[in-house]
Amino acid sequence: MFEFNINDYKYKNIHMIGIGGISMSGIAILLKENGYNITGSDRQLSETSKNLINNGIDVLIGQKKENIKNPDLVIYTDAIADSNEELIAARKLDVPVVTRGVFLGALMRNYKNSIAISGSHGKSTTTSMISKILMHSSKNPSILLGGELDEIDGNVHVGDKDFLVTEACEYKGNIKYYYPSTVIILNIDEDHLDFYKDLNQIIETFKTYLRNQDKDSKTILNLNEENNKLILDAVQGELITYGQDNKDADYNATNITFDELGKPRFDLIMKDGSVEHFELSIIGRHNINNACAAIISTHENGVDIETIRKYLKEYKGLDRRMQVIGNVNGCDIMTDYGHHPSEIKVTLNALKEHTKGRLICVWQPHTYSRTKTLFNDFVESFDDADEVIITDIYAAREAFDPTINSKDVVDAMVKTGRNAIYIPDFESARDYILKEIKKDDLVITTGCGNPDELAKMIVKSK
Repeated sequence: MFEFNINDYKYKNIHMIGIGGISMSGIAILLKENGYNITGSDRQLSETSKNLINNGIDVLIGQKKENIKNPDLVIYTDAIADSNEELIAARKLDVPVVTRGVFLGALMRNYKNSIAISGSHGKSTTTSMISKILMHSSKNPSILLGGELDEIDGNVHVGDKDFLVTEACEYKGNIKYYYPSTVIILNIDEDHLDFYKDLNQIIETFKTYLRNQDKDSKTILNLNEENNKLILDAVQGELITYGQDNKDADYNATNITFDELGKPRFDLIMKDGSVEHFELSIIGRHNINNACAAIISTHENGVDIETIRKYLKEYKGLDRRMQVIGNVNGCDIMTDYGHHPSEIKVTLNALKEHTKGRLICVWQPHTYSRTKTLFNDFVESFDDADEVIITDIYAAREAFDPTINSKDVVDAMVKTGRNAIYIPDFESARDYILKEIKKDDLVITTGCGNPDELAKMIVKSK
């Protein structure tokens, strides 16, 4: 097992391949602030890479063997293939070469208290809720986020060694390397099927994760999620459950109502039977689940209810999570990070109930493998939209696959009577939308590639 002691500087010089990723960049800044010499590389210059450079980190654009100098440790992101010449050169050195997941697991062990948020959906939102609450409590947590939070002016905050809050993604089985004192599992769904064989393998990975935990650990789990019930027997330490209108849960959200904009209000029956009232400033029933996980994890770690209530209500959301970009001729333009059928369905359902005009969704599929594997689910996930526009697939880490195309999804949707059109590029989609939209319509772009750029293009063109 790879071990990392943040205080002994055994690995003083650390090189990071793929440093521009949201998680890698956060780790880079945390290490830099703790006195390490950090270098890294990425395929192209991005805003994240520029921010790293502004923080005094040497970022090399382009990944080549010459980038490997004399590191004491090399960390690489999961997107890096074994054929990457920089990674090959690193492995020829007599130094540890570890994935981001392995390193994060080792880093986690340096903190007395750690909260790791897992689940197919809602990780970033829940992590940022927890972060906001802790930042306004007596704690000074270190935070690694998968999005940007105004409270910390980005995706990372370097606090003390007492508390670490981080997302814990199951991709490539990374959670098997994590050892937090508080485990949060929001939900388990079919995703990352370019790595996992099926849902059963994903569930087994979560079980392994739970079996690895200490007997003093706490596992906080949504009992309304059917797949979560399949891993209960693997929990070590204390199990704490929550749910909506679920009497079997330790914490039960009841008396759920929404204001005219769709922002939830609810009572939470606490573990001891007392009742606390909470109000959110973000929309959607699904965010009640995220809020419950945030309430429970911070309360179980010593934060008083009044602090939790106040700062949960003040939480306004992350960038690209049902984010309003602007308004064009009375039509709101929003963007979202949702890239899985379940996420898209929940988001559109939350928006539909409070949209006066038409709900128009522009989806940029993310990766060929996800589009192909979840094809039928995607076809059925846009039913709350009055019109669906699908752009070309964002390939991300994958090579071009000629056997799947966005137009295939559109054709399948049209065959079943759904209103969908294929517009390959953002410029054409922008022009179409500007001609079509009317007052009180709502346009949302969704996907985890760069559909937020399209939303910004629409607003800038008004």
